[in-house]
Amino acid sequence: MQAKKRYLILVSAGACLVLLLFLGGLPVPASRRSQVQRDGHRPGPRWPRFLEHLQPFVPWDQTESEGYIAHMSARQKRDASSGLNQGRRCRMDSCFDFSLCAKNGFKVYVYPQQKGDKISESYQSILASIEGSRFYTSDPGQACLFVLSLDTLDRDQLSPQYVHNLKAKVQSLSLWNGGRNHLIFNLYSGTWPDYTEDLGFDIGQAMLAKASISMENFRPNFDVSIPLFSKDHPRTGGERGFLKYNSIPPFRKYMLVFKGKRYLTGIGSDTRNALYHVHNSEDVVLLTTCKHGKDWQKHKDARCDTDNAEYDKYEYKEMLHNSTFCLVPRGRRLGSFRFLEALQAACIPVMLSNGWELPFSEVIDWNTAAVIGDERLLLQIPSTTRSIHQDKILSLRQQTQFLWEAYFSSVEKIVLTTLEIIHDRVLQHMGRSSLMWNNHPGGLFTLPQYSSYLGHFPFFYAPLGIKPQAKFTAVIHAVSPLVSQSQPILKLLVAVAKSPYCAQIIVLWNCDKPLPAKHRWPATSQPIIVIEGESKVMSSRFVPYSSILTDAVLSLDEDTVLSTTEVDFAFTVWQSFPERIVGYPARSHFWDANKERWGYTSKWTNDYSMVLTGAAFYHRYYNYLYTNYLPASLKSMVDQLSNCEDILMNFLVSAVTKMPPIKVTQKKQYKETMMGQTTRASRWADPDHFAQRQTCMNKFASWFGTMPLVHSQMRLDPILFKDQVSILRKKYRDIERL
Repeated sequence: MQAKKRYLILVSAGACLVLLLFLGGLPVPASRRSQVQRDGHRPGPRWPRFLEHLQPFVPWDQTESEGYIAHMSARQKRDASSGLNQGRRCRMDSCFDFSLCAKNGFKVYVYPQQKGDKISESYQSILASIEGSRFYTSDPGQACLFVLSLDTLDRDQLSPQYVHNLKAKVQSLSLWNGGRNHLIFNLYSGTWPDYTEDLGFDIGQAMLAKASISMENFRPNFDVSIPLFSKDHPRTGGERGFLKYNSIPPFRKYMLVFKGKRYLTGIGSDTRNALYHVHNSEDVVLLTTCKHGKDWQKHKDARCDTDNAEYDKYEYKEMLHNSTFCLVPRGRRLGSFRFLEALQAACIPVMLSNGWELPFSEVIDWNTAAVIGDERLLLQIPSTTRSIHQDKILSLRQQTQFLWEAYFSSVEKIVLTTLEIIHDRVLQHMGRSSLMWNNHPGGLFTLPQYSSYLGHFPFFYAPLGIKPQAKFTAVIHAVSPLVSQSQPILKLLVAVAKSPYCAQIIVLWNCDKPLPAKHRWPATSQPIIVIEGESKVMSSRFVPYSSILTDAVLSLDEDTVLSTTEVDFAFTVWQSFPERIVGYPARSHFWDANKERWGYTSKWTNDYSMVLTGAAFYHRYYNYLYTNYLPASLKSMVDQLSNCEDILMNFLVSAVTKMPPIKVTQKKQYKETMMGQTTRASRWADPDHFAQRQTCMNKFASWFGTMPLVHSQMRLDPILFKDQVSILRKKYRDIERL
């Protein structure tokens, strides 16, 4: 029996081999093929070989229709889509003139607005953000990048904000040059029923900063994907995120929520129409309504009445703030307002918008802040979110808050992030790393022109596993002539120089009198460098002088009275908090409800929000930020008043860190001692001085768009401070004696 089976198998195999040879399915070796030809035998017939893959049948008049484009690859879609402009293959190296940026750096020019041109409030916010940035120039001859004053945000022909005849207006611009080195902002494109991404005019070689842009139409490292934001989005500042407690597990009522419109027909209807399959009315609450549009009742289906009734039972904000995950499905367009709403609420976005190029995806790692889902796998979303570990949930929520506050909380931040991304492309040697973009404080406050090494910034010591330098540079601001050997500045020099942590002392001479002779300065163990201020203004004390070689800067007024022990202790504290201001004289702010403005107080209270830079440590990077990040208008105000530079520095550092400064122990008579000094007695007693500081508070808050100062009730004292033990056992014993 077994022999019979083997015989059948052998016969079958032989028959198959003969058939394959006859059909040409097996290649004949070259030597054998030449031998057959020499013998005069013709090779057997073969199936024809096609060099290209078979293309699907497409009628000649529909070769570029949207339905057939769906069968093409992503690259073919970018090249063949009818809604794309002629510059669809543009990249930085082919459609951007880098030579315009070589002379003056990265400068942005905004076209002047023409009479009669209507501009929406949102686009006005975008233009104002550009004009208020450090990149802006009013001279087109200095510009590297050009932005239209023509409103291109809403290109939906049914919208009242739609600008007609835009094609002719753009082509008439003398600097247009085919769109080269131009940036176009857009939130809405296309209209009913297909909502294509066509803007209605040829953008040529211009870059797009566009919301709801698809991966097929997105030109990598050329376009910028921005979020869809409402007309009510704040121009500057913006609210903080809503995450208040870092609890594990997250105590929230719902696991997954959504509340929004349901489209019965047309693009974007499939996913939202299927949400009811996942809704369970308990921890997964996905609500939709058909009640939108003028004729919704004509098109309603059997589920509409039930959905509408369920929809009205829940309040949207209550759901948003009490859920761990928020579903962000596509609407008519790929983007949705739900995206930014979820970020701010610390509700982890669950993205269901296949093909959407997520906002700022070139620099932001969205896997650390969102769950990227697939519309085709909707039924798996609940089980996927339930499987995420609680530690990961906390990490995702924290990252939503960082990204919201760093890049999305205002129109200004969205615009500046767009410009910074393009800046990094143009000046690649000074581009930011992914660590800078995706870690606190973010790319907007981490200027790569300062240094290419992360260890030179105050924010990355822990991630790099390093510590700041164990030395500091003292910078003493001198505004009075040196007329006596008993002046406080000379005593201060001696006290600071005795600190074992002192590397050098810089005296910034902002006095109108000539520099004193070298022998007038006391002999110290550390070098004293005297720098004469060129402009003699208050802001010059925060210039990033090349003479400052240490991470830590001890900023001192000339009449400050500090002992060596106080200096040592403050520096020790700063080493643990290098991103903050650490020092002695504290002040506070408050909201005056009667005057509806911010107030400034120097009273000794139970909290504070500022540590004055008359006696404080901070990282030298803040000198660079103060000089290069803050607008000239604020610094000019400080210089004209000869006041408020310390307040402005506190505003800046708190805006960067989102944390208060740190006050350390000092002798109680510090305030009285300061008031008694002859050089500053007139300033402290002058009522105009106090009024000016009130004005500064409100001017600074207006520019930042919010009040960045944070109150604190924490003061750091030395161990055993005021304890009932022998003074000899205490390390900083001199602080108690003062």
